[in-house]
Amino acid sequence: MHLIHLMLAIVFEVIATSLLKQADGFTRLWPTLGTIVCYVGTFYFLGLALKVIPIGIAYAVWCGFGIVLIAGIGYVVFGQKLDFWALLGLAMILIGVLVINTLSTSIPR
Repeated sequence: MHLIHLMLAIVFEVIATSLLKQADGFTRLWPTLGTIVCYVGTFYFLGLALKVIPIGIAYAVWCGFGIVLIAGIGYVVFGQKLDFWALLGLAMILIGVLVINTLSTSIPR
């Protein structure tokens, strides 16, 4: 369940950050409320995951996947362009997260 909790924390964080863009500096009510609710969900599920997963590993996975997913949403939904160096950096982050998840024994399975 701890990996599911971490995945849910990532999903809620990505939704919250996407809504934060839509909240337009907290001037739009519904995206602002959605942002708050999703960030509460993020930290709830991250807290559950931290009962088992070491904090450094959980945070690295949470941030890494979140960065890559938000960059993808920024590109697809908001039309934000990514140059070669941005894509290379994102690929390196993704590779790091995959190495942690597939090879590290720090995450209990």
